Amino acid sequence: MNLENAKAALKKYYGYDSFRPLQAEVIQAIFDKKDVLLLMPTGGGKSVCFQIPAVTMEGTCVVVSPLISLMKDQVEALRANGIRAAFLNSSLSYHEQQSVENELFHGRLDLLYTSPEKMASQEFLPLLRASKICLFAIDEAHCISSWGHDFRPEYRQLRFLKNTFPNIPVIALTATADKLTRKDIIVQAELRSPEVFIASFDRPNLSLEVKPGRKRIEQIVEFIEKRPNQPGIIYCTARKTTESLAEKLREEGINAAAYHAGLDDRTRPKVQEDFINDRTTVICATIAFGMGIDKSNVRWVIHYNLPKNIEGYYQEIGRSGRDGADADTLLFYSVQDLIMLREFIMDGEGQHRDIQLAKLERMHQYATSLICRRKILLNYFNETMLENCGNCDVCKNPPQHFDGSIVAQKALSAVSRLDEQVGTGMLVDVLRGSKSYNLLSNGYDKIKTYGAGKDIRQEDWFFYLEQLINQGLLEIAYDDHNKVKLTDGSRAVLFSGQKVELVKAETFQKRKEEEEAKTATRTKRATERERVRDELFEHLRELRLDIARQKGVPPYIVFNDATLEEMAAARPTTEADLSQISGLGEQKLREYGRAFLDAIQDFLLAKKDEGIRITGATYLETFRLYKQGASVDEIAAQRDIAPLTVFSHLAHLYEKGENVNIWAFLTKAEAQRVAEAVHDMEPPYKLMDVFNKLNEEVTYEKIRLGIAWYNKQKR
Repeated sequence: MNLENAKAALKKYYGYDSFRPLQAEVIQAIFDKKDVLLLMPTGGGKSVCFQIPAVTMEGTCVVVSPLISLMKDQVEALRANGIRAAFLNSSLSYHEQQSVENELFHGRLDLLYTSPEKMASQEFLPLLRASKICLFAIDEAHCISSWGHDFRPEYRQLRFLKNTFPNIPVIALTATADKLTRKDIIVQAELRSPEVFIASFDRPNLSLEVKPGRKRIEQIVEFIEKRPNQPGIIYCTARKTTESLAEKLREEGINAAAYHAGLDDRTRPKVQEDFINDRTTVICATIAFGMGIDKSNVRWVIHYNLPKNIEGYYQEIGRSGRDGADADTLLFYSVQDLIMLREFIMDGEGQHRDIQLAKLERMHQYATSLICRRKILLNYFNETMLENCGNCDVCKNPPQHFDGSIVAQKALSAVSRLDEQVGTGMLVDVLRGSKSYNLLSNGYDKIKTYGAGKDIRQEDWFFYLEQLINQGLLEIAYDDHNKVKLTDGSRAVLFSGQKVELVKAETFQKRKEEEEAKTATRTKRATERERVRDELFEHLRELRLDIARQKGVPPYIVFNDATLEEMAAARPTTEADLSQISGLGEQKLREYGRAFLDAIQDFLLAKKDEGIRITGATYLETFRLYKQGASVDEIAAQRDIAPLTVFSHLAHLYEKGENVNIWAFLTKAEAQRVAEAVHDMEPPYKLMDVFNKLNEEVTYEKIRLGIAWYNKQKR
């Protein structure tokens, strides 16, 4: 097996001409029967690395997947591409399981998805032994390691694979794993001298933004209203928050639903299905949601609360923009979230408490960073990025600094005069001169710095305190009710006149519309084709939704957003043009191509009727009349063009693959004469030169059609 077979399969089943970075190398390693550990970010194309070997090698690839719903979605997508795929899990009836097992035994499956429990069961092992297996793929492989962020003990049973099937390669795949987790995956899965591939973790199509965690609901509503009809996920820490947030969004007219593990067995899958099928636009969910979906057109992800670690955060934001089109991410940060997560860790019974705290601290550093956020993320995964990304809030709106010594002195003095006995909330109330009951009852209004910072807004004070904490001038005593404490550095500011530089709060306030317009042009991705979201894109999106509903599949299984964007930009009007669009394999071209071509043609003709100049519309207008049965002379008369121009249009359409019967206008013998005449000529062929070469015995109209036939034969 070689990579030429792999490339042919990529084009046939997926409609792509070339592999993404590392995919070809991974596939070659599998062809060479080597074990593989692959780290590739969500949306980077991990699945192709085992799906292409599955359709090119003899036998079945057995895939271990952790969630039943994910198996179902992946199998549906594979079948839509013409690939023989099935799944085995507890959702199937006895007879359905028997049918799938028979398909496996008789070699009629390219891919079989199953759970780790099913894979390791004693009754399944004899069937595996009796079947022709070409590859084992362990998806979400970080689940096998207790160092990973989503450890699942049942994954440890998979170590039997290499002992039982020593000659069958195993590929372990994950989107996020640090060095420790990577080493543990190799040990626990007993991979033998594996090839380790670490793809770039850079997802340049994802914009990154962090905002202070105040007035979150108002900010979320504004965010969503700027992205109408775009599917998105809002991750929340608490189940109760998902429900209250979804209710508030519905009150604002936003199509939202809540999802968490506490929902009953009927409601939870329905919520997920509605989101996957675009019946629900926004999901407010705990982190239980996400691994169970394979939805490529999620356009944004919001984190209502601070995540526990960067691995989880990066995997969750990676659920947006999986099709490669632009997507937005927004993280809300507050000290209260940080305190809550620290308490969860300290109160828990986790084995690796110190590591969990260290990972939380790295998440905290990311959220409060004033340098390019993408640099921090990539650095965490041991990848260096020298240039700023241009697609995060820090790059788009660089911080403006000022001499914040007086602001710092007011805050530090207040902490000192309060005997370091209050948290950040009370500290800000004292500085702003609040008259709350708790403040007055404790006599805090009597200290000298009471009201000393009333000229600074509440949210700005929190922003400045966060900077003072990050600079080591204040600290939070997590072991003493989260009280704010002074440090050695703070004394130098209070008593030695040390200067303090702070970032202006205005830096991270809402940008004005003109600023948004100025920075809206994102860093251009290195793509081969242009993509647009315009009126035609929306027209095609509606068609996709109609087809998906008729077939009972999620819309993204028909085509993903990136493919529709490319269609809207390229505006193909023939099957030949459409076949050049990325993401159209042979199966989808046969099944959906004509419907989308008709939609594009109708749209372009409608625009021409409105007086809008559209490239290619003149051919379509001729073709519309031709399909209605009009003769060449009738078309010429109706369109006020020469008959030769009509023949040129029909020749062009025929050459591009449209259903034009050129044999109604010339014979095979005449076409052959034209072909022989132009064979030794250099294109583009001049009609007069061909006419003269044929001794003026074949008309210009027939020559034009004959050249189209000749060009098509050459292809």
